[in-house]
Amino acid sequence: MFALPSARSLLAACRPATSIFSHASNPLASAPSRVRFRGVLAPKRVKYLKHHKGLLPIPTGGSIKGTTLAYGEYGIRIKENGMRMTARQLMSAEESIKRAIKPMKGAKVYLRVFPDIPVCIKGNETRMGKGKGTFEYWATGVAPGRVIFEIGGVPIRPEIARTVLRLGAAKLPGVMEFITKSTPPRLGNLVLPREELAKLDLTPYRAP
Repeated sequence: MFALPSARSLLAACRPATSIFSHASNPLASAPSRVRFRGVLAPKRVKYLKHHKGLLPIPTGGSIKGTTLAYGEYGIRIKENGMRMTARQLMSAEESIKRAIKPMKGAKVYLRVFPDIPVCIKGNETRMGKGKGTFEYWATGVAPGRVIFEIGGVPIRPEIARTVLRLGAAKLPGVMEFITKSTPPRLGNLVLPREELAKLDLTPYRAP
């Protein structure tokens, strides 16, 4: 005589087989993404996905670093107070500039800032407490007078460069100004002429 199979054995036969290697066929299924609307401009690896947003950098010590061109022949820099720029805004401006200089072979676009600050947002009308909000997008804090974009690589006429960079500046918040190699640096909202810059002692301070 033979025994009829039990209900438990029938359910086990109908259940799909699982294995410790089942995630190999679909690696994305076992590792759900923790970010929403993540753009291309984002850090490859971060130690903590959430941290304090911090304050906008202000050159209180008299530093003029990052206010002049370093790679290209023309560029745009922020003309007013510092602000936060998101990764989407920077990507949109970069795409506009690249699209405009595409006919010029060898022309390059240089991005002088990078969004590495995670911005977390909580829902509206949410009670206080219960931790920080969920990650929303990447952003960066831009200091006053900071250069945002540069273009170069090939000789470009100034009027064409001004038109190209105006398209990128239209995608960014705040007021931008067009600069060249001969443009003096900025100290916050103050433009330093070359003759005044030569009189300043810019050697770093060292404690005795």
